[in-house]
Amino acid sequence: MNKSQNLKLLAVAVLLAGLAACDKETPGPAESAGKNIDRSMDQAGDKIEAAADKVGDKMSEQSAKAGVAIADTEITAKIKAAFFAESGLKTMRISVDTVKGVVTLTGSVDKQSQSDMAKAMAGAVEGVSRVDNRLVATSKK
Repeated sequence: MNKSQNLKLLAVAVLLAGLAACDKETPGPAESAGKNIDRSMDQAGDKIEAAADKVGDKMSEQSAKAGVAIADTEITAKIKAAFFAESGLKTMRISVDTVKGVVTLTGSVDKQSQSDMAKAMAGAVEGVSRVDNRLVATSKK
């Protein structure tokens, strides 16, 4: 055999040895490191997704609370405007507080009929679920 044929046989033997090494069932250090990195990235992604879900839930919860506060403020404003528009109530000292649709009226009015009117007007406002009338009539007329 000549030198050229020997080199060809040597090259074929090296290629076959290389292919045999690729078919090993135990991964090499680089492949193991790559798999560990992939696994770590998957776990990190899962944790980030869970954290994002928690943040989204908290934001929804806070938005709902803010929506209730805005609705309560709007109810209070509508009731005060209605009292101001009513000639028999506009000069009275009536405090209006709204929490989750429950309206509490405090203060004093001249007559029980004004207290009853204030309660009825407050109850007629959209979004009011209940009226706690704590108004005190200064005279029993």
